[in-house]
Amino acid sequence: MKVINLKIYLIKIEIMKILKPVFYSAVAITTLASCKTAYNKIAVPAGSNTIVNISAKKAALTDNEKENWQHLDLATDTIPGMSVNKAYDFLKGKKSVQVVVGVVDSGTDLKHEDLKDVAWVNTDEKAGNGIDDDKNGYVDDINGWNFLGKSYTEHLEYERILMKPSIADSETLAEVKAYQEEKVSEAKINKERYGQYLASVTKADEALTKYFGKPEYTQEEVLAVNTTDENLTKAVNTAKAMFGFGLPSLADAKKELTSLVEKADKTINGDNLKTDYRTVVGDNAYDINDKPGSGDNNTGHSEKGEAHGSHVSGIIGATRNNGKGMNGVANNVKIMAVRSVSDGDEYDKDVALGLRYAVDNGAKVINTSFGKAFSPNKEWVYDAIKYAASKDVLIVNAAGNDGKNIDVEKTFPNDAPDLITEVSDNFLTVGAMSANYNKDLPASFSNYGKKNVDVFAPGVQIYSTTPDGEYKKFSGTSMASPSTAGVAALIRSYYPQLSASQVKHILMNSGTKIDLMVTKPGSQSRENPEGELVPFSDLSVSGRVVNAYNALRMADRMVNGR
Repeated sequence: MKVINLKIYLIKIEIMKILKPVFYSAVAITTLASCKTAYNKIAVPAGSNTIVNISAKKAALTDNEKENWQHLDLATDTIPGMSVNKAYDFLKGKKSVQVVVGVVDSGTDLKHEDLKDVAWVNTDEKAGNGIDDDKNGYVDDINGWNFLGKSYTEHLEYERILMKPSIADSETLAEVKAYQEEKVSEAKINKERYGQYLASVTKADEALTKYFGKPEYTQEEVLAVNTTDENLTKAVNTAKAMFGFGLPSLADAKKELTSLVEKADKTINGDNLKTDYRTVVGDNAYDINDKPGSGDNNTGHSEKGEAHGSHVSGIIGATRNNGKGMNGVANNVKIMAVRSVSDGDEYDKDVALGLRYAVDNGAKVINTSFGKAFSPNKEWVYDAIKYAASKDVLIVNAAGNDGKNIDVEKTFPNDAPDLITEVSDNFLTVGAMSANYNKDLPASFSNYGKKNVDVFAPGVQIYSTTPDGEYKKFSGTSMASPSTAGVAALIRSYYPQLSASQVKHILMNSGTKIDLMVTKPGSQSRENPEGELVPFSDLSVSGRVVNAYNALRMADRMVNGR
């Protein structure tokens, strides 16, 4: 590259950093060849500001809609999904290339009936011979790599810093101690609240067990109860409330609430600070050059409850139209399982190594559905993000589930150390939305930010794959991120000429523009149950929700000029 061109390029990069994501105006494309470099110069169109004006859907979603709502279309179905079904109508007859999506997460059950056919296979490695055939530093990494070994349970990062103060600077340590005081206060409140719920659920379970004459009963049986007995009515209402939280039975509710009470107790008593879980891995987690001693190729779940990675993977690429379970968003992908995230806070080291592994082994999209409040070695992660950018890899990241403004309160990973200046332009942060096209559109738990959340996507009660051949509904920005990553993979599959940065801005600029006053996430409380109403456009950079159909049409216009 000539010096003058380099100067122009650097100037453009600085402008991009100052303005965060830039909405470029469209340019005509009529003479460009298929050269990747040439296509990389195409500016992403600004996108339409047309608003879809429909009334909120009043009827309850059908069972099929509940399991598929994220793929539906706002204009035709009155459900604010990503128009995935409509996108596939547009793609008929078009050719695609296979795209590898790295899922940096907990273990992924790639033997699941809906995932086994989309599992990435390292064809340069011979399974089971105990040799690093492809010389990538990982022996027998057939479907990915497990950086955690047999470890899964972990501390939160602030707890690890309290246990090892030397890993943090004095400013961070002071923040951590203040944070601990807040957590202990919250834990005391939670213990009382969850304890009250547990008492109510236990009482309801006893009443229903007596009524049915058996300890196990179904939701259908509970919902069919018709009684004038006041205590039984209370029991039924309690059960209905638990069902509404996604808990299938009162037995599950008791188990969950008991766990929450015990967790609060541990925080209050400091029990969480008495065990070093990392000894199972056999490395120094705060030395990036100390390779984990027990890392291996067992990328699956360590226990049935380790379901997060499997759920995320199904959202992205569960085999489509095979008559089983559900459809993933993308139809020509392979899922690379990178087990780096524990039940607690992930380590910066595992995240950085996991990102680099996915990049080096061919991933063009990486999903990161995790986050934490403190990141003592965040520079390792920033370097990994920049490394991914140098290899033209897009990272799609969950905004977090604390109902807070991450323009003000940091959450990690992010792509802007000062919350303003991006380290690169290949990192897309996604907030979560519900199926309600009204003031409840944004998920009440979702983080938001006019500068640091790029776009919103479906993340409430998303149906997907879980270990051992099962399917469940989970909620979180952890579900919104893979929904978006699936659309990113579609674009990269059908329009491989486009760069990671271009795909990022296509996802932002092509999304459905939302002109609604909505309840600001995290603003509801006992004192203000209705919460604060704000324009949806105030919650993200783009003010949009991801739309696969629009994104593919925009990509098509950029590549083919139509």
